[in-house]
Amino acid sequence: MQFPLTFSVDYPDRPLSRLSTLLRIFYAIPILIVLGLISGSTYETATDDASFAIGTAGGILVGATALMIIFRQKYPRWWFDFNVELTRFSTRVFAYLLLMDDRYPSTDEAQAVHLDVVYPDVPNDLNRYAPLWKWFLAIPHYIVLGLLAIALFFVVVFAWFAILFTGRYPRSLFEFVEGYLRWANRVGAYTALLVTDQYPPFGMR
Repeated sequence: MQFPLTFSVDYPDRPLSRLSTLLRIFYAIPILIVLGLISGSTYETATDDASFAIGTAGGILVGATALMIIFRQKYPRWWFDFNVELTRFSTRVFAYLLLMDDRYPSTDEAQAVHLDVVYPDVPNDLNRYAPLWKWFLAIPHYIVLGLLAIALFFVVVFAWFAILFTGRYPRSLFEFVEGYLRWANRVGAYTALLVTDQYPPFGMR
């Protein structure tokens, strides 16, 4: 049975911008601010007389979706669309940070990142109580992904040097990074997007 999330990134079979690669962390700051503003961050300021908080709307709708599935067996389509589009956008930003594309991340166009999720038929496809324990069942994935993140760091550093000297992202390194993002997004589909009860496979392919 195919997992209801598919993911791929087009391999940049062309010379990549060395300048953009060199300064990627600085170039990414504006789009990271945009992503933070729509991801549910809260900023709090206190003075001697009062305190106030500024909350930004947005973020993946996890809690609300879980409650709808548990009590109403529904997943509002516009909630699903919002969650998927935010996931696509954040993945484009991460792919840019990981040097997989030298084009600046678009807020609405797919560019090189392709992420598709099947809309669930909640009464037939989902156990209404599964959101209560999915996060716990996914702990082994979190552990493995955490360990792989260490390897990911060194892979991206090596790729950074490779691009600076050759203008190319070594395909084997690219496929490792792509596989890591695929794995992480599958886990996200299970625990955060809540679109499936199918346990994510352990693997990058």
